[in-house]
Amino acid sequence: MINISEVIETNRMILEENLDVRTITMGVSLLDCADASVKKTCDNIYGKLTRLAKDLVKTGNDIGREFGVPVVNKRVSITPAAIVGSACCKKPADFVKIAKTLDRAAKTLGINFIGGYSAIVSKGMTPADELLIRSIPEAMAATERVCSSVNVGSTKTGIDMDAVRLMGEIVKETAKKTKNSIGCAKLVVLCNAPDDNPFMAGAFHGVSESDAVVNVGVSGPGVVNHVLKNTCRGESFETLCETIKRTAFKITRVGQLVAQEASRRLGVPFGIIDLSLAPTPAVGDSVADILKEIGLEQPGAPGTTAALALLNDQVKKGGVMASSYVGGLSGAFIPVSEDQGMIDAVNAGALTIEKLEAMTCVCSVGLDMIAVPGATSAATISGIIADEAAIGMVNQKTTAVRIIPVAGKKVGDTIEFGGLLGHAPVMPVSNFSCDRLIARKGRIPAPIHSFKN
Repeated sequence: MINISEVIETNRMILEENLDVRTITMGVSLLDCADASVKKTCDNIYGKLTRLAKDLVKTGNDIGREFGVPVVNKRVSITPAAIVGSACCKKPADFVKIAKTLDRAAKTLGINFIGGYSAIVSKGMTPADELLIRSIPEAMAATERVCSSVNVGSTKTGIDMDAVRLMGEIVKETAKKTKNSIGCAKLVVLCNAPDDNPFMAGAFHGVSESDAVVNVGVSGPGVVNHVLKNTCRGESFETLCETIKRTAFKITRVGQLVAQEASRRLGVPFGIIDLSLAPTPAVGDSVADILKEIGLEQPGAPGTTAALALLNDQVKKGGVMASSYVGGLSGAFIPVSEDQGMIDAVNAGALTIEKLEAMTCVCSVGLDMIAVPGATSAATISGIIADEAAIGMVNQKTTAVRIIPVAGKKVGDTIEFGGLLGHAPVMPVSNFSCDRLIARKGRIPAPIHSFKN
């Protein structure tokens, strides 16, 4: 039974503490859109997306208005495009036509992003996979709302180092082809990518999913920070953990309510709640601020990884009690450009790429929205991708790299992306080479603990 005090508390979270439903994402299978003709495939894709998701934006807005809960983004994810286009695409330009079709559908629907211009190559690349990957720079330059992802490894299969090497080159080329290297902000390289992630840029609709599904991503770092600031200063770890768990439970229940209502109105099954703490550039909506409230002078100080591990674990423990269907990434995001507290820590000299890499061992995603000098080599970018993939593979978790080598920028400069993507300081990377490592062909085998059959 919900009582009046809980209603008042939730209203305060929304009005004063930046609680929101970050995204309602409709996943749509495009397997039945494949055809031997590129034009026919594109026509099928546009027709199915605009038919199934035609009411997505209206539904999200209506729910937000009626329930008083901001629903910030309405998005679509699709079956990995490398699969959909495998029968008809014979050159990278054919896949770019699919990307343009997705962009046109996104504009018609009024959504801000569509994800799934993707390839899953954790054990090797098919010809279609490689064609799609090689098309990414042009696709990102030719579209506004299309997001791309490539999964290069998994705990079960190891890491495809040929794909890792290629992705270093693709990231560099994408940076050159797009203004302010913005295409790289819509491109993520993953290990252990989940089939049901509602968050961009890594969202796609896995082949194990139903024809269409609604996934919801909730957020609330401002809420957690506010509660800790007012109730937990000087308290024990037990009190700290219990407070985070209870708060995560309340945040997730809001998402569960919105997800079930969106599912009912759209006539599409409810998939999962992603209970991530996803920051925004808004003041007070920062994971970094939570870490400082736990007891750090700045993120990056000794104890940062321990504090983040605690936060991530308690968010998950609270969230899984609030919904029977938790999935996606779920945890605490640490994107540098989208979190003002993280930006401040970088500018203060407290936070480096190496420390961020250590933090990714215990939290969601990975090195996210990291701006680096435009002169950074493709091999160095591949090495960073390989490091994150190794963390994901060995620890049986999702990790990712969304790195932006900003053309013409050097360490200490700032790049402005705008909107939800925020702005980022250009961070230094190691000057030591990994060229000979990245030049090796083949794949890194799966770890011994992956063998569980």
